[in-house]
Amino acid sequence: MSTLLVALASMVGFIVAYHTYGRWLSRKIFALDPEANVPSHELRDDVDFVPTKKSVIFGHHFTSIAGTGPIVGPAIAVFWGWLPALIWVVLGSIFIGAVHDFGALVVSLRNRGQTVGEVAGRLISPRARILFLLVLFLALTVVLAIFGLVIALIFAFYPESVLPVWISMPLAIGIGYWCYRRGGDLLLPSIVALLVIYGTVYLGAYYFPINVSELIGMDLTGDFPNVVVMWTFVLLAYCFVASVMPVWLLLQPRDYINSHQLVVALVLLIAGLFVAGFTGQADLAAIPAIAPQENIPVDAPPILPFLFITIACGACSGFHCLVSSGTSSKQIARETDAQYVGYGAMLLEGGLAVVVILACCAGVGMGLFEPQATATGTDWVAVVDADTGAQVTGMAAWQTRYDVSAGWSSFKLKQMVQAFVEGGANFLSAIGIPLKLGISIVAVLVACFAATTLDTATRLQRYVIQELAMTLHIKPATNKYVATGIAVGLGGVLAMLPGPSGPGSGGLILWPLFGAVNQLLAGLAFMVTVFYLWRRKKPVIFALIPMVLMLILPAWAMLWQMFNGESGWLWGGKMWLFSFGVVVMTLQIWMVIEATLMFPHVKGVLEESLPPLPAKPKAAVAGVGGDARSC
Repeated sequence: MSTLLVALASMVGFIVAYHTYGRWLSRKIFALDPEANVPSHELRDDVDFVPTKKSVIFGHHFTSIAGTGPIVGPAIAVFWGWLPALIWVVLGSIFIGAVHDFGALVVSLRNRGQTVGEVAGRLISPRARILFLLVLFLALTVVLAIFGLVIALIFAFYPESVLPVWISMPLAIGIGYWCYRRGGDLLLPSIVALLVIYGTVYLGAYYFPINVSELIGMDLTGDFPNVVVMWTFVLLAYCFVASVMPVWLLLQPRDYINSHQLVVALVLLIAGLFVAGFTGQADLAAIPAIAPQENIPVDAPPILPFLFITIACGACSGFHCLVSSGTSSKQIARETDAQYVGYGAMLLEGGLAVVVILACCAGVGMGLFEPQATATGTDWVAVVDADTGAQVTGMAAWQTRYDVSAGWSSFKLKQMVQAFVEGGANFLSAIGIPLKLGISIVAVLVACFAATTLDTATRLQRYVIQELAMTLHIKPATNKYVATGIAVGLGGVLAMLPGPSGPGSGGLILWPLFGAVNQLLAGLAFMVTVFYLWRRKKPVIFALIPMVLMLILPAWAMLWQMFNGESGWLWGGKMWLFSFGVVVMTLQIWMVIEATLMFPHVKGVLEESLPPLPAKPKAAVAGVGGDARSC
């Protein structure tokens, strides 16, 4: 019953928070106005700026901010115990993460859809703008370099996920064309697409798992070329095309369809969790709420501050400010939709992180399984105790999956994704879904999240590069095709460096930086929101406290990684990481100094207004393809 009670309390908490704290922010602090002019109408070009129904933009926003973060982060952090992870996810998403996302979205909405980095130049100082954009650029370069590896590995671990992920692309283009060019309804084709995707989930599980390594006889990693390299090139080429296409043709409908698929999977997981918890199959009490010392790897970083770095998405993540101010603000059709999209999507992501925590603890404790090759593909068989012949369950199962004997380095993507997929499949088995199909459903959920984040990150990097180019007067890079080429090119170059697993894994060289850099972004985004409100004599304490936390905790973690004895980047000879760490810390300290010097002097002083827009021909203002809000 403990599993059920934890799930119920968390979900009720999120719902209450949306209708109380979220409403207070929306009405009293930001005073959202349904009649206000918004960028999607003011700058409508039917490529990036497209007025969109809030249900559609919610799907894009949720799938873009989620990625694999709310899965991998909590799946790692539970080795400290499930209770600290749960508290950070629930309280963090309500009072920090959702406020961060919502604030960035509103500030961008009221600044013509500019990213928070661009807005920082007018709210704080011109130098702050360049500093912020440079941090964004570094973070997104690492994301683009690493996600090809992430998706390639997911496809390799779970070949049943390949077909459903790729089938969603042509379906989305067809639906986008039907809705925005032919004026068709969105609901029916979306339902059909959802059925097709789940049909391919079944086909992938039982008949058409696509294992590229076996099909072309190429190693997953290692010498050039390998499967990761192949997938990286394919994915970056796809991202280039997706980033320059009109947002309504692929990004919106793809994310809308995926959001339905992901919500269905989450509903099934929650239903299985409730049944398993009510019947006592899933017993959270059997797993340590706070892990004893013997269950923590001796070389693991300390829980403080690293819990707040390990779990980012699902509690608070700086990447979300890029989505809020980079793509979502350009599609919001009314200001009042911002609470639903910005605050609500973060709470749903927090709900996903709660499910992940419970799956990786109580779900894994329901029983261990391992893959076994058969004549028709891969099957899953129970892991049994050598002495008793009984299936390994409870604490023994959890300790097997979270084996600390190999040290902190054993907590890798494969093991953590495996813990969630198998724990989630155990929940699904409680409502009668066969284990093999359940594993396919959860694996597709993980792969779809990763894929949607990758092409959104490419579009965001394009915006950042264009803004930097305008600031530095590099005219060629203001072109969207050139900027996109730079984005995918740099990501590809970094990925192709000979990283720990050979070409294709070069992003792993800088990946240890990303956790702290990502959370520093959250602190800097909070700083922009605080300045926006301070200049308008609005209350700021609700954002000021999270801002301080999200500046101090990541900086603390970064300094620990840089200087911690022999394992630190400096003494351990990891000079690439150390050098980039110095750069990031310098940029952060510089920006904090800029903000601190300005803060006492700007209360009640509005920033300089944006220059007036040039007049547009009437036809250009109306846009093409009808009103996107009809879909």
